[in-house]
Amino acid sequence: MPQVLEFKLPDLGEGLTEAEIVRWLVEVGDVVAIDQPVVEVETAKAMVEVPCPYGGVVTARFGDEGTELPVGAPLLTVAVGSTEGDLSGDLSGKGAAGAESSGNVLVGYGTGAPAARRRRVRPEAIAAAAEPGPVPVMAPAPAQGPVPAPVPDEASGPVAVVSPLVRRLARQHDLDLRQLTGSGRDGLILRSDVESAIRAAANGTAVAPPAPVRVSPSASGPAPVSASAAGERIPLRGVRGAVADKLARSRREIPDATCWVDADATELMAARAAMNGAGGPTAGPKVSVLALLARICTAALARFPELNSTVDLEAREIVRLPAVHLGFAAQTERGLVVPVVRDAQSRNAESIGAEIGRLTEAARTGTLTPADLTGGTFTLNNYGVFGVDGSTPIINHPEAAMLGVGRIVPKPWVHRGELAVRQVVQLSLTFDHRVCDGGTAGGFLRYVADCVEQPALLLRTL
Repeated sequence: MPQVLEFKLPDLGEGLTEAEIVRWLVEVGDVVAIDQPVVEVETAKAMVEVPCPYGGVVTARFGDEGTELPVGAPLLTVAVGSTEGDLSGDLSGKGAAGAESSGNVLVGYGTGAPAARRRRVRPEAIAAAAEPGPVPVMAPAPAQGPVPAPVPDEASGPVAVVSPLVRRLARQHDLDLRQLTGSGRDGLILRSDVESAIRAAANGTAVAPPAPVRVSPSASGPAPVSASAAGERIPLRGVRGAVADKLARSRREIPDATCWVDADATELMAARAAMNGAGGPTAGPKVSVLALLARICTAALARFPELNSTVDLEAREIVRLPAVHLGFAAQTERGLVVPVVRDAQSRNAESIGAEIGRLTEAARTGTLTPADLTGGTFTLNNYGVFGVDGSTPIINHPEAAMLGVGRIVPKPWVHRGELAVRQVVQLSLTFDHRVCDGGTAGGFLRYVADCVEQPALLLRTL
């Protein structure tokens, strides 16, 4: 007889404690192979495909798309092993040994077994396979309709809840779900409904579904506005929530200060044009302005290592870091992310540019991994792409500094004693005043500006 095994949301690393289901990759009744991706989740760091370590038949899924689950919560159950009839045959080539698992939980760290061709098993076979297993198995989801049937609560009577996170939240606050009217489709109770009820209970007010607004034909003036229409509520979770937490922590913990300077970037732009115009059969990809600025940053950090550091609050120590893992801010449809170029101090401008290009494409397609977004030691923020000149960046905690770069635009400039039109950029440096004083920060920023104005200075460090 097959054995029913429960696969729980694994620890995805980097201190992540929860993830939101973005897209199921399998359905109840599908045959899956060991290490086959079964669900795509969004964490506070990135989008991740989660593979199942078991090979067999999916007998249940826990949570709809959009449901947020804590690490350790059930994701799905799999009937593992072979039986006579509908479950007979080769499940990922394991046969009766299908109870084995890879023990891997992240894509890219699996056994390399190919994904099984999508096969379906009849519902009655799934139910029969689930009987001897230790895990309660849900019935297959109906073919039509996106909202599952209500799930019975601990007390008698059906409750329109499908998210285990919502049910747990209600239990933690002693909230009777039968007293709530869900705002989801077909009366489905959502997390926002439970959170509203919790707030109402804390304020001592009753919870009731929003009443429709009625307007009298003879009434004058603006119509009354219901409480639910007073403003849109957007949950701070996923990438947006992680950004909010990090920025708030940065402001709370870091005594930051900002200095800035205008620089003549005409020679830098000319040097870039010369690099990209060299051509020839051995010419590599074109070098971007961001890649040149990143290379300038690594040279400046070699001279001013105080800014490539972090503060250990518990030990009351400044930790100067040996490698420069350079983050760069990138705006995506999912929000602001900061991919990291590893060991930027050992790369030239072309290598940095290639890595920035790879990470930017991954950010655009939502395929950045948690490792791509963590471990930075210094951040470069090119807000000039938004058409602005200046800003006072917030440090990317727990780093010690961030260089901001405005747009490069033609401006009047005194060049060699005469007024001329030059390509001018504003540079700003926000730094943690605990790791250095203004003299060090000013020296760093002045060196960056000098390299922008005279790129030949970089030859000393190449």
